[in-house]
Amino acid sequence: MVRCRFPGCIERFKRQRDLTLHMNLRHFRGLADTSSQGPSLSSQSTAQQGTMEPTPDNFDIDPEDFDMCHPAPASPTHNGEDEPHASPSLPPSPHHSGAKIYHPHLFGQKLDEKGQPLVPDTPAPPIHPTQDPDNLWAPFDGEAEFRLADLLYRKVEMSQGNVDELMDIWSLFGSQCHPEDDDAASAPFHDYKDLFEDIDRIQAGDAPWKCFQTVVDESLGSSAPEWQKTSYQVWYRDPDVVISQILSNPLLIHDFDPCPYIHLDPHGKQRWSDFMSGNFAWQHASKIYDTSTDKAKLHGAMAVYVILGADKTTVSVATGHVEYHPLYISIGNITNRARRAHRNSVIPIGFLAIPKSDRKYDNDPSFRIFKKQLYHSSIAAILRSLRPAMTEPVLRQCPDGYFRRVIFELAAFIADYPEQVLLSGIVQGWCGRCTAPSDNLDAPADRRTRHLDNIWLEEHKDNGRTLWDNFGMDDGILPFTHHFPRADIHEMLCADILHQIIKGCFKDMLVEWILQYLVIEHGEKKANEIIDDIDRRIAVVPAFPGLRRFPHGRRFKQWTGDDSKALMKVFLPAVADYIPDDMMKCLSSFLDFCYLVRRSDIDEDMLQQINRSIQTFHHYRAIFLSTGVRTNFNLPRLHAMIHYPLLIIQFGAPNGLCASITESRHITAVKKPWRRSRRYNALSQMLLTNQRLDKLHALRFLLAHCGLLPPIDPPPDPFDAEHDDIGPVDSELAQAKVELAKTRDSTYPRQLQALALHIQEPTLVLLTQQFLHEQLHPGDDNGDIALPNITSKVNVYHSAVAKFYAPSDLSGVRGMMREHIRSTPSWYGHPRRDCVLVVINANREGFRGMSVARVRLFFSFRYHGVMYPCALVHWFNCYGHSRDPKTGMWVVRPGFRDPQRRQHPQLAVIHIDTLLRGVHLIPKYDSKAIPSEVKHYHSLDLFTAFYVNQYADYHANEIIF
Repeated sequence: MVRCRFPGCIERFKRQRDLTLHMNLRHFRGLADTSSQGPSLSSQSTAQQGTMEPTPDNFDIDPEDFDMCHPAPASPTHNGEDEPHASPSLPPSPHHSGAKIYHPHLFGQKLDEKGQPLVPDTPAPPIHPTQDPDNLWAPFDGEAEFRLADLLYRKVEMSQGNVDELMDIWSLFGSQCHPEDDDAASAPFHDYKDLFEDIDRIQAGDAPWKCFQTVVDESLGSSAPEWQKTSYQVWYRDPDVVISQILSNPLLIHDFDPCPYIHLDPHGKQRWSDFMSGNFAWQHASKIYDTSTDKAKLHGAMAVYVILGADKTTVSVATGHVEYHPLYISIGNITNRARRAHRNSVIPIGFLAIPKSDRKYDNDPSFRIFKKQLYHSSIAAILRSLRPAMTEPVLRQCPDGYFRRVIFELAAFIADYPEQVLLSGIVQGWCGRCTAPSDNLDAPADRRTRHLDNIWLEEHKDNGRTLWDNFGMDDGILPFTHHFPRADIHEMLCADILHQIIKGCFKDMLVEWILQYLVIEHGEKKANEIIDDIDRRIAVVPAFPGLRRFPHGRRFKQWTGDDSKALMKVFLPAVADYIPDDMMKCLSSFLDFCYLVRRSDIDEDMLQQINRSIQTFHHYRAIFLSTGVRTNFNLPRLHAMIHYPLLIIQFGAPNGLCASITESRHITAVKKPWRRSRRYNALSQMLLTNQRLDKLHALRFLLAHCGLLPPIDPPPDPFDAEHDDIGPVDSELAQAKVELAKTRDSTYPRQLQALALHIQEPTLVLLTQQFLHEQLHPGDDNGDIALPNITSKVNVYHSAVAKFYAPSDLSGVRGMMREHIRSTPSWYGHPRRDCVLVVINANREGFRGMSVARVRLFFSFRYHGVMYPCALVHWFNCYGHSRDPKTGMWVVRPGFRDPQRRQHPQLAVIHIDTLLRGVHLIPKYDSKAIPSEVKHYHSLDLFTAFYVNQYADYHANEIIF
């Protein structure tokens, strides 16, 4: 037996060839050559620099190198170039992290609870969920009470009346079973009040809500507007307490960075992923240290980077709308994947007041300034407890259990463009990050800074109109950052993929501009016919895991972020035959940009691709000017694209600071608590609900850390796509793995010959024999050995599950994703045969090393005691040697031995290990109108050519290039 030498893998194989195939399919991308010494910051690394470590006992060891050859499984010839490529077709492996150079001064030295340095290898102090060592479940009597409270309040959200009724039934049942034992007859809680009191006594996660109130100017006359005479309440939680709770969450131990670092790949090129890998963290750590008057005290401290987010949200009621303005907090020291998984790392710390007025004040400058001043003064007041620790370190416990000296730094603010205008004190239509004028946002411009704002204010302090017209500044606004050292709101504004790119640029601009072009080019009547056909094209797109369907095209009124993201995946082929080539290239380059910036790991080469996609988009968008759709591109959300390369360098991958995180947090922090309230003076009830939920979450995390409860799976993100066939999986890291379903379908014959008759595929027996022959005798190309006879029972399955590393998509905290690949005669009343990517040559780059096949049947059989999981597939042939020049997508056609009549499909039986994952195909519609009778489940059978959809999800976009 030959054992796999990859760290952590326990697979064993009889033959070296099987090991080689296993290594290529499962591990090969993680086996890049690594150096024992870290590369330098320049592309020409030197052996002297090495890797700087924050502490001697924190050292990463790379996996050992492997020498491998790449197999070539039998498959149809791919119509591409024959030269092998240097890099394989899959994205970077989760196992390989490269070299990290850590900050030399603020590296998060490990301390004890008294703040004294620890010798290396000193174990961390234990973390207990309560102060009662005799009962870790306190204030509950045990596991049963806690789990019941968690179930009723957090999971089921049971009403107070139903809780009382349940406890009554429980007591009644106990008295019937134990009539002589009053204790056994009692329920765990007397009533809902008893349940709530126990939850309120939880110490973990305790951050009580407080309130401050604005003071009304007593000199105001009776004629003053009501909004000036109103005293506003602002509810908040101490951000220092909340950050301390985030830092002490033991479940973040593997998603926590105490030190800024520079991440280098084996070639010495920098890469950016989490916040701490960005230049902002490194530069500000140096600034904190260099400007300190007591460097000895700061040496070895840990900078905690405060991330804020705010966005006004609306909850619907029968009589109108109720608005809330929550303020959220997180820290940059935790990884992007933990922040996106919502492991209580994005927490509401405030509900800002929203002044109301009569319509006559809607455009009143005084009311506008009043709202902005209230907004900034409220945030400054909420954050005031952090100010002392911005210059003097404080001791805090961290997820690994150790204590560190912590110094706070305001780092980033997640906000949509209207919120950015409010935050940065600029005029609507200007950019909050640069000085480009609102009437020419494409003009070269310098960065806005706090220092530059002060210069302009000083030079034009008596002329607010000059500031407004020439510099886009609102002189009546002093941003809250002016109250904190080193903070610059212009520098803190981060990328917002959801509102700037997906909703703003794509849905509100490009889609609308294309529809306007059709009206200008064809007239309204003809354009409506074309738009109807585009909608039918979108409606007949084949089903795919995680892909939202549009049964009636785009014809719905309320657009959500989900809708915009789903439309991006299918829009390009739908309009390909109706718009000019330059417009298609403009749309294609924009989609490339959107998918590139959404990746979780971005290196220097990818940053160049992002820059090229921006340049290409800017070049081809001129088509909208020449066709009369637009007269200019002075749109702040569109302009924001040019700042993304710098924002990636500063803050890491944008998906870790996207507004989709705060949007999804609205659901759990605002919308659901509002629905649980009595709707009258609901805010106080919502705050109490949030506080109780945070306590239950925190106690559950600690109990799981102590081994008293099973590990907590990350909840699905309610703001992302549907999860019927796709979703996160909290499994061990692996490059790609496909497994048959656990349960076979019992309605199929168990013998191979009978199965072939049942599915009406007479070649199944021969194809399976040929497959087994290839497995047993891989070198017998001349057929000198007779085909084996298969007599064992056959198991048929209607699906398989693919698991792969896809941290850019909705994945588990370890970056793993799973999707179902279905091949069933009835899926919601219609057959469904999904398509898959098959690895045919691991030496070739991207799609050139793969082939597309449609699964006709999943089955398995035994031969000489060995189980062979297989798939009967119909091959698709690549059309052309490169991508379609108009769409930038690969085109494939189903293979037939008689292509003229589309008869005798090219079938094969292949091993399940050669499957990488599912793939989405979109018909190549050409210029024919789609009949209304065609449905989405007909498409793969009716059309003759298909686009390989590289926009189906972000993982597909990474591997299909």
